[in-house]
Amino acid sequence: MNSTDYLQMLRLAAPETIVTVTMLLVLSADLTVLRGKSIAARFHCGALLSVLGCASAAMFAFTRHEQVDLLNGILLVDPRTDFVKVAILALTIFTILISTSGKFTDHVGEYLSLILLGTIGLMFLVSAGDLLMIFVSLELASLALYILTAFNKRNEHSSEAALKYFLFGGMSAAFLLFGFSLLYGLSGSTNLTDIARSLAGKGLDPLLMVALVMTVIGFGFKVAAVPFHLWAPDAYEGAPTPSAAFIGAGSKVASFFILAKILAVGFAGTEGSAVAHGYIAGWTPVVAVIAALSMVLGNLTAIVQSSVKRLLAYSAIAHAGYMLLGVLSNTDASRSAMMFYVITYGVTVIGAFGVVTVVEEATGGDALKNFAGLSRRAPLLSLCLLVFLLSLGGIPPLAGFIGKFFLFSATVAADGNNLGLLWLVILAIAMSAVSFYYYLLVLKQAYVEDAPEGVPAIRVPVVTTLALVLLAALVVLFGCAPSLLTQFLV
Repeated sequence: MNSTDYLQMLRLAAPETIVTVTMLLVLSADLTVLRGKSIAARFHCGALLSVLGCASAAMFAFTRHEQVDLLNGILLVDPRTDFVKVAILALTIFTILISTSGKFTDHVGEYLSLILLGTIGLMFLVSAGDLLMIFVSLELASLALYILTAFNKRNEHSSEAALKYFLFGGMSAAFLLFGFSLLYGLSGSTNLTDIARSLAGKGLDPLLMVALVMTVIGFGFKVAAVPFHLWAPDAYEGAPTPSAAFIGAGSKVASFFILAKILAVGFAGTEGSAVAHGYIAGWTPVVAVIAALSMVLGNLTAIVQSSVKRLLAYSAIAHAGYMLLGVLSNTDASRSAMMFYVITYGVTVIGAFGVVTVVEEATGGDALKNFAGLSRRAPLLSLCLLVFLLSLGGIPPLAGFIGKFFLFSATVAADGNNLGLLWLVILAIAMSAVSFYYYLLVLKQAYVEDAPEGVPAIRVPVVTTLALVLLAALVVLFGCAPSLLTQFLV
C-alpha cells in the first residue's frame, strides 16, 4: 500500500477519524483541565465535546455522496452506509446526553471515551465488506461494550453482568471466527462478493452448512436472539442504564445491517426457503426458527418481570425476532423496512432507558413500584415514557407502528404468490398484541397507581429533559412522516 492509498483511506474514513480525535480530546481534557472539577461539571464538559465531535462526523458523512470500494471490501463507502453511520452517531449523542444525569462513576473521561470507541467500531462495521474487517470491527465495539457494562462499581451486579456478557461474547466470537475460517477455506477469499462468486452453483455442501450455522450463531449472540440471549437480561439490568441503552440501540443498528449484508451477499445462492409447506434447506429456515423463538420467548417472559430494565431486555429479544423478518425476507424492500424499524427502535429504546435513568436516580431502583405516581411527580417525564412504550407496542401513529407495518408488509410481499411467510407475520402480530400487556403494566404504575406518601416531585435535569423531549418528538415525527427516514434507506 502506497501513501496515496493511505491518504484515500483517511479521507474515506473521515467520520471515524473525527470521532477518534474527539475521543482523545475528551480523555485528555478530563485527565488535565477538568480533573479538579465536580463530576457534574466534568460530565457536562465531556458531553459537550463528545456531542460536537459526533455531530461533526455525522455532518461529514451526511453531506458526502461517494460510492467507493477501497482495498477489495476493507472499506465500503456509499450513501446508504453513510446514513446508517449518521443514525449510529445520533444514537450515540442521545446516549451521552442521558448519561449526564448519572452518578454511577467518577471516571467520566474514560466512560465517554469508551462510548465513542464503541461507536467507532460500529461505524467501521457497517462499512465493512470483508470478513476480517467485519470481525475486527465487531470485536472493537464489543470490547468497549463489555467494559461499559461493568462501569458501575457501586452496583455488585454490574461486574457479574459484564463477566457473563464477556464470556458469552467471547464464545460468540469463537463461533463467528470458525464460520468465517470455513468460508475462507471454501472460497479462498475474505471478500463477501468474491465468496458468493466462488461458491455459486456448488450447492449447500456440509462444510458450507457448518459455516452458515456458525455465522448465524455468532450474530445470534450479538443481537440477543433466542436461544443465544441468556446474557442480555443480566447485562441490561446490571449495566449503568445509559450503557444498557447504547447496547440495545447502537449495537443493534450495526449488527442487523451487517448480518443482512453477510447473508444476502456472502451466502447468496444458499437461501433455501422457510415458506409454509415449501421448506428448502438454507439460511432462511434457520433465521425463521430463531425469529419465531425470539418473538415468543421474549414477549412471554417479559410479562413476569418486576424490573423495568429486565422487561426492556426481554422486549429487546422480542424485537430482535421482528427485525429478523427483514433479514429472512431477503429483498431490498424488506432490508430497507428492517433498517427503518431498527433505527426507530433505537431512538425509542434510548428514550425509554433515559426515563429509567431519571427514575432510578430519584428512587434508587428500577422496579415497577418505583414508577408509581410518576405522572404526578414528573408529568413531562411520564408523557415521554407514554410515547416510548406505546411506540414499542406498535400503537399508531407512532414510529413503532409504521415500522412494524413496513416490515410485516415487506415480509408478506417477499413471497406474494403463495403467502408462504404469512405464518411468521401472523405470529409477529399476535406477539405484538401480547407485548401491550407488559408495556401497560409500566404505564399503569405511572398513571393509575399513587406514589408513596411524602415523596417529593422528581427533578429532571435540563439536558436530560431536552434529550427525552426531542426523542419523543422524533418518535412521533417518524410515525407521521416516515419518508423523512425511508428516503435515505432505499
